Amino acid sequence: MTESVLDYMTRLGKGARAASRVLARATTAQKNIALQAAAEALDKARDELLAANRLDLENGRANGLDEAMLDRLALSTKRVDEMIEGLRQVATLPDPIGAIRDMRFMPSGIQVGKMRVPLGVVGIIYESRPNVTIDAASLCLKSGNATILRGGSEAIHSNRAIAVCIQQGLATAGLPAACVQVVETTDRAAVGALITMPDYVDVIVPRGGKGLIERISRDARVPVIKHLDGICHVYIDQAADLDKAIRIADNAKTQRFAPCNTMETLLVHEGIAAQVLPPLAQIYREKGVELRGCARTCTLLGNAVLAASEEDWATEYNAPILSIRLVDSLDEAITHINRYGSQHTDAIVTENFTDARRFLTEVDSSSVMVNASTRFADGFEFGLGAEIGISTDKLHARGPVGLEGLTSEKYVVFGDGHVRT
Repeated sequence: MTESVLDYMTRLGKGARAASRVLARATTAQKNIALQAAAEALDKARDELLAANRLDLENGRANGLDEAMLDRLALSTKRVDEMIEGLRQVATLPDPIGAIRDMRFMPSGIQVGKMRVPLGVVGIIYESRPNVTIDAASLCLKSGNATILRGGSEAIHSNRAIAVCIQQGLATAGLPAACVQVVETTDRAAVGALITMPDYVDVIVPRGGKGLIERISRDARVPVIKHLDGICHVYIDQAADLDKAIRIADNAKTQRFAPCNTMETLLVHEGIAAQVLPPLAQIYREKGVELRGCARTCTLLGNAVLAASEEDWATEYNAPILSIRLVDSLDEAITHINRYGSQHTDAIVTENFTDARRFLTEVDSSSVMVNASTRFADGFEFGLGAEIGISTDKLHARGPVGLEGLTSEKYVVFGDGHVRT
């Protein structure tokens, strides 16, 4: 008899729950051995990984995937190197599990503190990016969590090839194979099952398009760590250094167009616009970026820019399109960001310390930057080793979610025969 999707997912859930108990007591050395062995397996399996990815890319083009999606799907020698480096970097990070902090004596004589512990079983649902399989597996493993990985059907061959390497790492360390499980079916019913299994799954992390994340947030019966949009801003202040401003605004938009930390709206103080926008417009034109601007931007740049609509300010393009707005003050820039932004990543370019501090304090986003490209909002760049996702929520985890974001704390109490009177 053929196993139903629900039965299959339940089997994975039961296996993950059992494996999570083993992983929670695994030593740091054991987890690091698994990570290093998985890195070695990836290094040896480069040809197989790239061949599997080519098959996914061919299928993706045949199925009409757009260029942004194909870019996310593609593996290259460089991206394989980055996956290997990510595994090795996570292996070098301090193990958060079991750390006890804030121990203190209470008037009763007991000692009270907090111990960091795994969440348990983490379900990851993602689209396109095969490197997420490695990022998620490595972070969950190091933080003592079992994980169930449900990648998009467009990346199924790549994810299966990567899973083989992860399983080799687990076996080398003597850890259960169910510590990291890649969902083998492409049936969408698997997602519905995964997000409604509170007995087996402790948290869901969706990574993908807005539609996917909205659906999961609406239907999940377990907690969700998420972000919906990546409407990121760079504000060029009147006190900006011109060279820095041009370099940052160029990189934030053109280093890559698809990621969620790419700038979608450029805000420029009226007092510096005539100096900074014409050279930036030339750079964007040479790199094929379509510009959409407010009325004052159109007056300044002429035919180099199209008129922006109200919808543009609230749009994540994931494409070579940039909206530009001139503002009269820092207050106006902050108001614009807090109204139209997605609480993801926003940056100010300024040499004015007071303006920088106000921006950091008043912009309500998970990552706020001074004189740096928004493209740095990334777990690897933040020294987390990798990231399991970006959270724009305000409870539990916010910003790039690394090891600590995949843990919780419980109170621990030490006594010596103490009883309460």
